[in-house]
Amino acid sequence: MTHPSTSPRLSRRVVLSATGLAVGASSAVLTACGSDPAATEPKTGGTLRAVFAGGGADETIDPHRVNLFADAARAKAMFEKLADLGSDMAAVPRLAESWTPDADLTVWTVKLREATFHDGSPVRAADVLYSYQRIANPDETFRAKSDLAPIDLEASKAIDDLTVEFVLKYPLAEFPNCLAGFGTYIVPEGSDNFDAPVGSGPFSFKSFTPGSEFTVERFDDYWDGAPRLDRLQIVVADEESARINALLGGQVEYAHDLSATTARANEGNEAVNLVSSPGSNMLGFAMKTDRAPFDDPRVRQAMFLLCDRDELVESVLSGRGQIGNDLFGLGFEHYAADIPQRERDLEAAKALLAEAGVQEIVLDTADVGSGFTEAAQIFAEQVREAGIDVAINERNADTYWSEVLTEGQIASYRSGAMPIASHISQRLLDGSPTNVTQWHHADFDELYLKLQSTADEAEQETLYREIQQRLHDEGGYLVWGFADWIVATLPSVHGVEQAPANTLDWARFDKVWMD
Repeated sequence: MTHPSTSPRLSRRVVLSATGLAVGASSAVLTACGSDPAATEPKTGGTLRAVFAGGGADETIDPHRVNLFADAARAKAMFEKLADLGSDMAAVPRLAESWTPDADLTVWTVKLREATFHDGSPVRAADVLYSYQRIANPDETFRAKSDLAPIDLEASKAIDDLTVEFVLKYPLAEFPNCLAGFGTYIVPEGSDNFDAPVGSGPFSFKSFTPGSEFTVERFDDYWDGAPRLDRLQIVVADEESARINALLGGQVEYAHDLSATTARANEGNEAVNLVSSPGSNMLGFAMKTDRAPFDDPRVRQAMFLLCDRDELVESVLSGRGQIGNDLFGLGFEHYAADIPQRERDLEAAKALLAEAGVQEIVLDTADVGSGFTEAAQIFAEQVREAGIDVAINERNADTYWSEVLTEGQIASYRSGAMPIASHISQRLLDGSPTNVTQWHHADFDELYLKLQSTADEAEQETLYREIQQRLHDEGGYLVWGFADWIVATLPSVHGVEQAPANTLDWARFDKVWMD
């Protein structure tokens, strides 16, 4: 059941609300330190308590409305998709056992594996079609709508209970990526109330209080094998210091999204296990291209040129990361690595700003991600070197992401991993649900549609390169770096894999066990 966001969160002092989570802090750490490192044979039982950054009253367990990492982790615990993304951003079958295209890539036949919902009913083709139709509802703003946009859902049909025939609006060689889209979870036909949700994931729902706690229990009939844990609890703490202190204090066993500074401070600490996925977290600033002053391409170019990426990586990430080149997806398939790395050029930036007549900007930020406020402060100083007055606007962490989607001029931004095509479809098309840079160009949309309709791999790469070159030249994303994605656990926790956020092996609590 849901409740208003009145329960306290983990604070800087890690004062836990009365959700049954409090334990003896020192004894938990001492026990972890004293556990036998060789005793890693998988065991069954126990409750894992994980802490994530939260979103207050905006938190949700509607799997089609997921936005925050905490939302995604909750959805992943209870629901399944037809496919998910591997670390290389290639689609991996999940509820789908296989997918087969016709000769012209416009009709794809998806075979479902035998799986069961938490209420004992089978997962059917009708559930898949209902779920996708709900996501595609034109009156809603579900984030996955853009991923499913290539599908003609009126023409698609269930061949039988375990076979779906998807008819596409145009040829699409990368159709499996649609099935793995962020938030494309399968729910039982007719589901629209998620106060007590029913899914087909590894855990079944127990309780949820937005801004406080979430509890699920092992689902023994999970198609991929019952989880080893009896119970999973997710609590929230916006401040990173609260998350690491909760771990060190033994109040949780898993802490999500830690900074490189925290990781460096805890290297060699036997009370903590660090799990790091190199370069998988994009960091930058999102400029609104539809309003002053960033509707002027010269101002965006100036920001690109003012950014000292090396300083940001060294200061914010303690050197644990790679510099960015104002493009998403470093190291992923189709990334335009041949576009020359942008270098800082203070004088060229000054000239562009003088031509544009810009004297001040307002930079939005909040403590919603590791290093957000620090990066904003450093970048503000870099911009001030050009004679620009920069006001830093500290927004409410609970409402930050919903506010900066439509408000402000420029905002601190980050992204987990996804295919480059998904980044474009979700964030850069006219109808994209999370178009934070307000990038609206009909010719760009047409170029992306041409890309998606192209089966020839060489031509596809040419189009990917053209799209990325345009974004590099005049887009609204200033991507200064790619950080290692870092989580930490107590030594008593095993089975946490190194994986970029939002991929198959991220937040795979069904594969975790405890001493």
